[in-house]
Amino acid sequence: MTLENSVVLITGGTGSFGSRVATHLLKQNVKQIRIYSRDEKKQVEMQKRFPDFRYIIGDIRDFQRLKEAMVGVDYVFHAAALKHVPPCENYPYEAVKTNILGSENVCQAAEVNGVKTVVALSTDKAVKPVNAMGISKAMMEKIVCSQNLYDKKTTFCCVRYGNVMGSRGSVIPLFRKQIEAEKTITITVPQMTRFLMTLDQSVDLVFHAMTQATGGEIFVRKAPACTVQALAEAMRFKYSEKGENHPIEVIGIRPGEKIHEILVNEYEMQRIKESDNYFTIYPEYKTPKDTTPQKLGTEYTSENTHQLQNYSDIGNLLDRIGEVELYI
Repeated sequence: MTLENSVVLITGGTGSFGSRVATHLLKQNVKQIRIYSRDEKKQVEMQKRFPDFRYIIGDIRDFQRLKEAMVGVDYVFHAAALKHVPPCENYPYEAVKTNILGSENVCQAAEVNGVKTVVALSTDKAVKPVNAMGISKAMMEKIVCSQNLYDKKTTFCCVRYGNVMGSRGSVIPLFRKQIEAEKTITITVPQMTRFLMTLDQSVDLVFHAMTQATGGEIFVRKAPACTVQALAEAMRFKYSEKGENHPIEVIGIRPGEKIHEILVNEYEMQRIKESDNYFTIYPEYKTPKDTTPQKLGTEYTSENTHQLQNYSDIGNLLDRIGEVELYI
């Protein structure tokens, strides 16, 4: 599959993912890249880096605006979302309006305009969700993946991943800023584990999904994990002049947080295909016969995946983030 001479629209395109996927798209000689988002300031800043893109102010809650923005579009990356746990806990209906109803608008606008493929970005928090953000993203997955229950010209699928290292709002920029300000590094629970994936790996995942999807799948990239304690220790050793003497404070778990995250639950493990780097989760209405179901009760979690435990392993991943990702 080639995206050459195609028109690509990215919802929420001014975020960390949008900036990085746009860089990859430029290498594929696409005809046009459209950035659809509601933040004028971020669009102005992004336009300085990518002046040839088309920038569209709009909200995914607005179906009519979305429909107009998708005229002539071939492919859609749906990254717009309310993605932070505390605000969604405090204002859950706002999460409903954006992550659920807004995603339905994206699907309808894509179908009306004859878009070829829609790839929606989800999160490990959508699996066995315990917070409003995760619940809303789980419903987003159901909405997107159900679109191909009936024969449609547009292919819909999701990608699901855990912590994208260095992305806006993630813990790594927080730790880095605390270190540079010579403040105490604050962690919630030392033994809490989180998946670690670079932005480039997250982009690889969406392109993998776009080329492999037939409709209704959820694609998951395998990723290592580490404890937040190990991450904080690696970062203070790497970035702080105080090294191991830079203080770390345990502040306790926040509302809606899990100790360990899940990328594939035990029920989904019964309708997957597994390869070296990916899991493909098929919808119940279209599960092929050549799946590779796992032992009942098996899940893929941040606790049982490959664990990064020493500075060398975690430091190597931190080196792959790059300075730009830390501050976008």
